Amino acid sequence: MLAPVFVMELNLTNNFLIAMPTLADPNFYQTVTYIFAHNEEGAMGIIINRPADLQLGELFSQMEISCEDSKVCGTSVYDGGPVQRERGFIIHRPTSDWECGIEVNDEIGVSTSRECLAAIAAGTGEQEMFVALGYAGWGSGQLENEIADNAWLNGPAALNIIFEMPAEQRWRASAELLGVDVASISPQAGHA
Repeated sequence: MLAPVFVMELNLTNNFLIAMPTLADPNFYQTVTYIFAHNEEGAMGIIINRPADLQLGELFSQMEISCEDSKVCGTSVYDGGPVQRERGFIIHRPTSDWECGIEVNDEIGVSTSRECLAAIAAGTGEQEMFVALGYAGWGSGQLENEIADNAWLNGPAALNIIFEMPAEQRWRASAELLGVDVASISPQAGHA
């Protein structure tokens, strides 16, 4: 008689995906990715610790959106991942009913809406926001396999890391939430 097979369903929505030091892929080396959607079809996330060489004011200018607030215009835009690098993603709180938006939970949402960017430029948008170009995506079962291969740590997202912490501190701080000092993990993969 065959033993029953149990399938563990893993849902990493609203979690951080923290690259292990052994992950050599240049797209993800020492990254923290905020997973905003994860289901049986795959996962989508935005890398939160790779500032692009671009400020929000330059993005507004390219999109012909007027912005007079120098603080908003000086906000860094991030490299959100290797997929659709020409497409903008806004992580924001509180959540709003933006067209092309996903409410991750009661506290945070993700939008690709021009309307959301225009509201930010006008000073009527979200109180806290994070703008990135591109996203990271995984097909069905791909992310689960990568986690099983020890490429990633994962744990609950902390909004202060996304919205308040300097980018260069986010990788270590995200791992520290799990009690892990990534600096002490050897970048060399070992085999038993």
